Amino acid sequence: MARGGKRQFGGRRGRGGKKRKIVISKEDAHHYKEFGEVHPSEEATTQSKRTTRVVDDEVEEDQESDSDSEVEEIDPYKKLLSSLAPSDANLGQNAIESDESEGSSEEEETNVDNESDLRSDVSADGLSVLPNDEGEPEAPEGSDTVNEDHVDVDEEDALSYPSNDEDNANNVSDTDNNQDSESEGEIEENESDSQVQDPFLRHLRSQLSEDMVDILSSSPLASVRHNLKWPKLGNVIVYLPKFPKPSNSSNNVLALPDERKVLVESISLPKLIQSSGKEWSSLFIKSQIRKNLGNANPSGAVDDLNELAVNFTALQNELFTLINSYKDLYFPECRQDMSEEVRFVYVLHAVNHVLKTRNEIVKHNSRLEKKSEVPDQFRDQGLVRPKVLILVPFREAALRIVKMIISILVPNKKDNVSSRKRFFQEYTGGEIAMPKKNPKPEDYEVTFSGNTDDNFKIGLAVTKKSLKLYSDFYSSDILIASPLGLRVLIGAEGEKDRDYDYLASLELLIMDGSDIFMMQNWDHVIHLSNHIHLQPSAASIARCGTDFSRVRPWAVEGHTRHYRQTLVFASTPLPGITALFASKCKNYEGAVRVMNPVLTGSISQVVVQMPQVFHRIDAKSAVEAIDLRFNTFTSKILPQYKDKITKHVMIYVPQYFDYVRIRNYLKSEDASFVQICEYSKDGRVAQARDLFFHGKSHFLLYSERFHFFRRVRVKGIKHIIFYQPPSYPHFYSELCNFMQASYQRKNQQDSNVSVAVLYSQQDVEQLAGIVGSDRAAKMITAIDRNVHMFVTGE
Repeated sequence: MARGGKRQFGGRRGRGGKKRKIVISKEDAHHYKEFGEVHPSEEATTQSKRTTRVVDDEVEEDQESDSDSEVEEIDPYKKLLSSLAPSDANLGQNAIESDESEGSSEEEETNVDNESDLRSDVSADGLSVLPNDEGEPEAPEGSDTVNEDHVDVDEEDALSYPSNDEDNANNVSDTDNNQDSESEGEIEENESDSQVQDPFLRHLRSQLSEDMVDILSSSPLASVRHNLKWPKLGNVIVYLPKFPKPSNSSNNVLALPDERKVLVESISLPKLIQSSGKEWSSLFIKSQIRKNLGNANPSGAVDDLNELAVNFTALQNELFTLINSYKDLYFPECRQDMSEEVRFVYVLHAVNHVLKTRNEIVKHNSRLEKKSEVPDQFRDQGLVRPKVLILVPFREAALRIVKMIISILVPNKKDNVSSRKRFFQEYTGGEIAMPKKNPKPEDYEVTFSGNTDDNFKIGLAVTKKSLKLYSDFYSSDILIASPLGLRVLIGAEGEKDRDYDYLASLELLIMDGSDIFMMQNWDHVIHLSNHIHLQPSAASIARCGTDFSRVRPWAVEGHTRHYRQTLVFASTPLPGITALFASKCKNYEGAVRVMNPVLTGSISQVVVQMPQVFHRIDAKSAVEAIDLRFNTFTSKILPQYKDKITKHVMIYVPQYFDYVRIRNYLKSEDASFVQICEYSKDGRVAQARDLFFHGKSHFLLYSERFHFFRRVRVKGIKHIIFYQPPSYPHFYSELCNFMQASYQRKNQQDSNVSVAVLYSQQDVEQLAGIVGSDRAAKMITAIDRNVHMFVTGE
């Protein structure tokens, strides 16, 4: 639905029952930015919102001084690279947050049925939501208004802020008091030195200048590249935005390029954290979850939980160093054997980010009780509440993520997880039965283990000691969904019920299994990326109960996309993923990509002795390569395989649009062929395989997506034409080895098997996965010839 045509909701009803309508304009937003004042329609309730915008019914006593002095403005360029500096160099550094305040006046932990922080009318940030009797729209996947964990509560009680009296203070458990006493010695607040602050605070409190915004908005983004060599990740490439040299009179002095280069080249890895104490300050992990990390980490080793010790693996240590710097990360070498290690790192980072946001808001709430206006340093929120979006391909991945969040946040406390039973019922089961005879490849069994449904979405509301599943999206902190699940919710232009305003204030976007998104439907990811950080409607803002005096200045100005950290994980580099990362990720902190050369490639795993000819297409762009590839295929390659001697020819096509184009051409030529694609029914597939095996059909048109989702053993292949290099390098050797049965029937001298591959400059990453990086570079740049032949086998 067009922006102007969205349905409008009235404001929240006041205590007297009178309905308020919130009208927001650009002039108002600019006014709030300049003077920090409150919209006239919100004047009557602004003060109450400041005192009721809490995560749960716990009073967190502020340990900071009530000084009205301004926080020193953080220099974005000075700290741009310092976030990647050695963590052990920051030992003893002080964080802005005060963990002592989290336990100074909190109530004892109780069952979730008695906890008001899990009620549907108060969000984890204290953001009020329209009550059901005022016509609140349904949650995207059900707001869980009727379940075993839901407790109705009076609005007056839900919005009341518990007084900081002696009774509440006496309800604090001994465990929390001890924990907070330790945290006071670990991390002490000190806002005077911006170089020793938590990366979370440095990142979100920096203010970009207009020139910096213009540079970040340009395409392509001008950046400075630095190459690093790390022990486990290998080649790490850091891209930093190329900002202009500031004038000496500027208050926002930026580091010069040469200074930045020195900082980058001096990066070293932090030491593994083995014990509690000051060393924990180098990781800036919230003290309330530290003791849980040992058991939550599926790959780490625990020495002594009493000492809050946890060992990261070497891979986790390096990944967390990069991720905790709030730079974008593209890791296209996330193999299946390391998926759990990587998942733990980004889940820990997401939970830590949400808890820090919550702590900052609660801390500022208590301080604002003593102030009549909201200082700039107390602007700590976005236009809407959801801060983290995790995209995964299947329900099984979502199940593993939620399990890991529970183990980090509330381990061994089932009562503190709302709708737990419903979640496990919906996200388990549905496994694909793997055949025992002629088993599937190992990577296929790992990929499709568990529930493989790809249409789901769920919201999670995080509080200090509890987790609410199936929360309304506008009351959630973390969203976990598949691209298809959000595509259905976002809808198409012109639909009435489309909704995407919950994506307006994302601060962390995680895409795990991006290569599988390519196999499902990459258009869903493109559509989703185009609807992130759009201006939300007044109805959605009112639904969250947003207090504009608390919204961050860069969020009001529409620069949220430059503060969003994006983490992309894939098992293989693909052009579509690389292009999305380059065009949609405009983080002012910069970006990091892991890029290691391929030494041999999957061609070394081909056991059949046969010639394999690679034909280069000299196209200047990906668009030009589409037509040039088709013309080369129809005029040069296909005629060589039309003779009756060369029967049993498989035409392997990665892209579906190319598949349809070739199919139409073969029909127009009255060629003898059968076809198998992801949309083919089982009966058609069996018939096509039979006709091809017995030689009754000359060609078999075969799509890559079918091979990915089914992985059948196609018999009778003697020749393969790869219309484009496969997305997964191991598909090449796997298909070539299908010819081994036909090859063994004849003597080596009489065998008639061959492979032809069409490639262009845009396919360099897939080509490197097949023949190796060095050979691929020579094949792409060779001037004297554009045809290369390899012979494999004994």
